Amino acid sequence: MVGAPASAWNVANALTVLRLVLVPVFLLALFHDGGEDATWRVLAWVTFAVASVTDRIDGELARRRGLVTDFGKIADPIADKTLIGAALIGLSLLGELPWWVTAIVLVREIGVTALRLVVIRHGVMPASRGGKLKTLLQSVAIGLLVLPTEGWVTTAALAVMGVAVVVTVVTGVDYVLRAVRLRRTSARSQLKRARRQ
Repeated sequence: MVGAPASAWNVANALTVLRLVLVPVFLLALFHDGGEDATWRVLAWVTFAVASVTDRIDGELARRRGLVTDFGKIADPIADKTLIGAALIGLSLLGELPWWVTAIVLVREIGVTALRLVVIRHGVMPASRGGKLKTLLQSVAIGLLVLPTEGWVTTAALAVMGVAVVVTVVTGVDYVLRAVRLRRTSARSQLKRARRQ
């Protein structure tokens, strides 16, 4: 049927679910032998890289093949946040990333997710370009920190993470403004205002 909405059961959403499934695999590899085994750290990096790549692929597939669904709009950013959050907490537990960085990112991510759920009656807020850039920067920094390297690579990773934290805060504020605008201009709000008049 022409114009029918895409089914939630599609390859793009399957990749999003795969990303969630890979999170515990990544953590097991990261913490193997207390995070000291170089081979397992490389395996953790490979798992994280594969999971991160699915983020690019599922979005492209969804847009190109008309597979964009409300489930995907909500599940995709949640999968991103789960992967990134698990990695940040894991690296902080291993003493390789300051806890304040993890705290800032997690507060922002949980806040934005809660905000999405609060305004869901007014509409779905998909990930913004700024949000995607934030995820990319965080992923690059995390990937470098997960690898069993040190010296300038670690310094570069922390520098990228510093930029990611700034983008994380800025995009967090942007999501708040978008949520306020969505709630004010949604069809649901307009209908309520019309009934009061």
